[in-house]
Amino acid sequence: MSEKFHAELNNLKQDTAEMAKFGRTMLRTAVDALVQQDVQLAESVVAKKDEIHEMEVRIEENCYQLIALYQPMAKDMRVIACTLKVVSASMRIGRYGKVIAKIVKEISDKTHIANLMSIPHMGDLVIEMVDDAVRAYESDDISQISEFSLRDDTIDALRHSIFREGITYMMEDPKNIPRCTHYIMVARYLERCADHACKIAENVHYMQTGERIEIK
Repeated sequence: MSEKFHAELNNLKQDTAEMAKFGRTMLRTAVDALVQQDVQLAESVVAKKDEIHEMEVRIEENCYQLIALYQPMAKDMRVIACTLKVVSASMRIGRYGKVIAKIVKEISDKTHIANLMSIPHMGDLVIEMVDDAVRAYESDDISQISEFSLRDDTIDALRHSIFREGITYMMEDPKNIPRCTHYIMVARYLERCADHACKIAENVHYMQTGERIEIK
């Protein structure tokens, strides 16, 4: 039974990593659509919302079935607990991608202000954090997440910078208010995605070591 359980557990991790990458791709595509002002690309992200939800439900059910059938303990139980957290974070990252994609359709008719400020760079950094967190989960290698606290601080600083710059452009010309408000919200959504990457990292660390950490 142990051999069968671990085979199913490995399959569960593979499915979860696939879902995490799916959510990451939704976010990456949404940011690209924003930069390029590509409404069609943005719509392709919104269209994926049902698919990622179906992944979430299926993987969660698999987790509960493994617990009920095998009553895992110690490291095996931590893997399943971590998996549930990764599924939840991945769903939220995908949803933020969907929300950013919807913003693209609202502001695609005018030229970007200040080349989107620092949003493209911020998006790249956030997606790198998601990638590293998922790789750590897949490979059981916590060295991938060793500097997440500093990286998260960088994301927070960028969000504050975009907020201040957006307010400046709003004060210069009230016509900039709708667009800059969207920029500020996008920066907030990206910051939240970085937070979810940190949550994945925290749970991967617990999965591997049995010790809880807080990345802040």
